[in-house]
Amino acid sequence: MEMNAKLAVVIMAAGKGTRLKSSRPKVLHQIGGKTLLSHVIAAASKVVPAGDIYVVVGHQAEQVREAVAASGVGFVEQTEQLGTGHAIQCTRQAIEGYENILVLSGDVPLIRPETIEKVWQFHLAEIAAMTILTAAPEDATGYGRILRSAPGSPEVEAIVEQKALTAEQFSLREINSGIYAFKTAALLVHLGKLNAENANKEVILTDMAGLLRAAGERVVAIEAAEAAEVLGANTLAELASLDATMRAATASRLMAQGVTIFRPETCVIDAEVEVAADTVIEPFVQLLGATRIGTDCLIRSYTVIENCTLGDNVLLRQSCVLSDSMVGDGAKIGPFAHLRPGSEIGEDAHVGNFVETKKTRLGKGAKANHLTYLGDAEVGAGSNIGAGVITCNYDGVHKHRTQIGKGAFVGSDSTLVAPVTVGDGAYIGAGSCITKDVPAGALAVSRARQANLEGWVEARRARREAEK
Repeated sequence: MEMNAKLAVVIMAAGKGTRLKSSRPKVLHQIGGKTLLSHVIAAASKVVPAGDIYVVVGHQAEQVREAVAASGVGFVEQTEQLGTGHAIQCTRQAIEGYENILVLSGDVPLIRPETIEKVWQFHLAEIAAMTILTAAPEDATGYGRILRSAPGSPEVEAIVEQKALTAEQFSLREINSGIYAFKTAALLVHLGKLNAENANKEVILTDMAGLLRAAGERVVAIEAAEAAEVLGANTLAELASLDATMRAATASRLMAQGVTIFRPETCVIDAEVEVAADTVIEPFVQLLGATRIGTDCLIRSYTVIENCTLGDNVLLRQSCVLSDSMVGDGAKIGPFAHLRPGSEIGEDAHVGNFVETKKTRLGKGAKANHLTYLGDAEVGAGSNIGAGVITCNYDGVHKHRTQIGKGAFVGSDSTLVAPVTVGDGAYIGAGSCITKDVPAGALAVSRARQANLEGWVEARRARREAEK
């Protein structure tokens, strides 16, 4: 989309959201894996540079700033939350250098960049002082209604708030979304005239339509293609509904790109997740954060993947949990495996039943198939880690690494006390406790010699009988 530095975007994010009954700022509640405000900023950033976006903060301002600081947007503080009009009054210094501004709501996360651009272009084409984005939901209750000058006309005669509707106006379905474009010069001339003498008893930006029309300025409206785009969330139930809408859209997008999703209504897929064609996702899978999955993968039921990158032809069996990790082409994981942050599973490697890894790299074709913990470890290509093996990486103060070379064999139930190195092709006998480095090609065995005491069971039984 064409960028235009003469347009500023102002995002309202100062409100409390009291009807959510939450101590968290309203705009920091999440749908689709991101905060409401982050979704709005992301959409706006595809129309104008982040430096031309200003977020109006107020309630728990510092928390809101911190949450979206990485986006590069500017901030304007509204120390008292006196209404949307007052919020724009607070931005006067920030916006006065722009020819036009576009006002968005920080709690309307489904707004699309295409719609923002459409409003902007319509505003320019109509040479309007104010352009209103409208919608026509099935239920218009709670929203201000749009009164057009004539059916089909872009001209707006008035915006009537819900509290001020007459009996005849209740049937009107076209609503004010609270998203506007303004010619900045016209806005600033009349901005100081906004006051709380209205049905809301707040300084609301909606009243600007009446002020501009009274001054002979042009006020127009354009309807959104989908009413859902302009819906906000005033209750947790409405928030859940928006989340379901966004996730359904994400699943539909992936399926349209060639991804098979069985029972998509059971899956939780965040908005930024990317999956390549011919991958199959079974029911009750969660794909979260910035997860990226290659082609021809199979993600089986009850698996949770967060901020991970998977190559092609990866098999994740049932009930695996992966976070902040990488999995190479052809690897097989699970069932019931746990890849903690910093795990790198190489091409064709195997991580099996109840195996946990953390800050560990498995080389190509390496295997750890059963009941093993590998923490702060490097496992070379082709090595085999037996059942019940543990890398003892923590001495109570510091973490230490275990280095296992290529083609090594670590017998079942062994413990490797880090820091320790096992050379290429070395063998470790089952049940060993390894505290020293093992040279390449060597066999290390560290366990007590077995002693069989014949007749011990019968002698013990006799002693117990005697004691009775």
